[in-house]
Order: sequence, then C-alpha cells, then structure tokens
Amino acid sequence: MADWFDANLVSILNGFAIGSLLFILAVGLSIVFGMMDVLNLAHGALYLVGAYLAYSLLDGGATWGAFLGALGLAVAFGLVAGGTLSVMTEPLAKRPILDQALLTLGISLIVAEVLSIIYGNDVYRIGAPPGLDGSVSVAGNTYPLYRLVLIGIGLVLAVVVWLVMERTSIGALVRAAVADREMVSAMGIDNRKVKIGVLAFGSVLATVAGVLGGPVYGVRPGLDETVLLLALIVVVIGGLGSIKGALIGAMVIGQVDSLGRALLPELASFILFGALALVLVLRPQGLFGPKKVAA
Repeated sequence: MADWFDANLVSILNGFAIGSLLFILAVGLSIVFGMMDVLNLAHGALYLVGAYLAYSLLDGGATWGAFLGALGLAVAFGLVAGGTLSVMTEPLAKRPILDQALLTLGISLIVAEVLSIIYGNDVYRIGAPPGLDGSVSVAGNTYPLYRLVLIGIGLVLAVVVWLVMERTSIGALVRAAVADREMVSAMGIDNRKVKIGVLAFGSVLATVAGVLGGPVYGVRPGLDETVLLLALIVVVIGGLGSIKGALIGAMVIGQVDSLGRALLPELASFILFGALALVLVLRPQGLFGPKKVAA
C-alpha cells in the first residue's frame, strides 16, 4: 500500500489541486441553483473570461502586479455579470427551469464565440506568479508549488464560504429568503437584491476560478464546456446548495479524474461518469443534498 501511494503521490496531489479548483467553480453554481433556483449554464463561460483576463495581463510576463490585476478585473466582471444575469433571468422565475437553461446556454455560446473572435482558437499557456512558479519536494517527488498553494486556497475558501453562509447575518438572510420569500418580503427586504447578491457572488467565484486555473489548465476555446460539465457533476454528487457537498464532491471528482487518467487512461471518462451514476442510484439528492431536491 505504501509503495502504491508513493508511486501515485503526484496523481493524488493533482487530484486535490483539481478538486480545489473545481470547488471554487462549483460552490457558486451549487449555491445559485440550490438556493436561488437559477440554473446558470453560463458559469463555464465566466470561467473562460477569467482565464482570458489572466492571459491578457500575464502574457507579457507573470508578475504579481499583473496576477493581482487579473484577479481584480475578474471580481469586477463577475459582479457585473451576476447582476446582469439576475436581471435577465428574473422574468423567467416562474417558468420551467428549461427556459433559464436555454437563456444562460445562449449567453454562454455568445460569450465563447466573442472570445474566440478576439483571441483566436490557439491554446495559450499562463505562467504562475514569481515565487510560485517553481517546484518543491514532497515525499521525494518533485511537485509544482503553485498547485500546492491552489489546494490551500480551495480549503481556506471553503471555510470562509461556510462561515459566511452559516455564521453571519448575510448567510441567515439568504437562507431565510430561500425558506420563505414572502416572509422576508413582508419584513421590508427586497428578495431581488438577495438574488442579485447571490448571483454576483457565484459569478465572481467563476471568474476568479478562471484566473487561478490559468497556470494549471491554460486557456483555449471549449474549456468552458469542460469545466462546466465537471462543475455540474460536482454539484450533482455533492448535493444542491451544500457547501460541504461541493467540497467533498469536488475532491472526489478530482481524485477520480486524476487517478483515472494515470492508472486507466482509456477508461477515465467511463470511471468519471460511473461515479456520477453510482451516486445518483444510491442517493439521488447527492451526498449532502436535502431529500426534497430528489423529489
């Protein structure tokens, strides 16, 4: 067992790094869909915008100033995108969820096409900031330092999001708006502002994930579809609206994807969707999702 662990340590660490990135991306999607009932299929396109922002600023050289600037622009774009999506989906609130899916999917296709026109169809690499672009020794294996930092960022963010949602008045307001919107409205609180705030928060996480994922995945056309699919799998496995579920689901998918590609590359996709199917059969609401979602 020890020999197997040592031989696959790099793949295991890669799984945690991928899982951390997927958590940052998927937790926003899970909260928006699970709490606000908005199926945002433009989430992957927002990730792609963040990745291209990182490429645009880091193309001349990976500096801390450029990296932090890309994060700042990603936050600003995510806030605007979240507010815009909230306004656009508001008229569809009482219509079938498929209408929201078609609208946000159309937005995603438009954004991806515009980015393709601007940047072309090439694959671009994005460097890590100075000091994080090297490697360190982990149990005798050389491993990129940036990916270790990414694992830490994902874990810290998980704690912060959980504390905000479970231990602050903002989180209590969001949960109250989900449980009884009429009561919240009767207290003089505009439910639309709550929805805008949650969508903006989820969109910011998506664009920031694009910047953070740049040094790992680079950026290319079609990447939005790949990360959206993985994020949806994480949400389904973890359970809608569950922060703990998003974290556990992301780590599970990260390990399944990384170890699957390392040990059984020809069956990696089947293993990934097999894990999804197994969870759906045994627990349709997800590992930590409320049972009413399954109904």
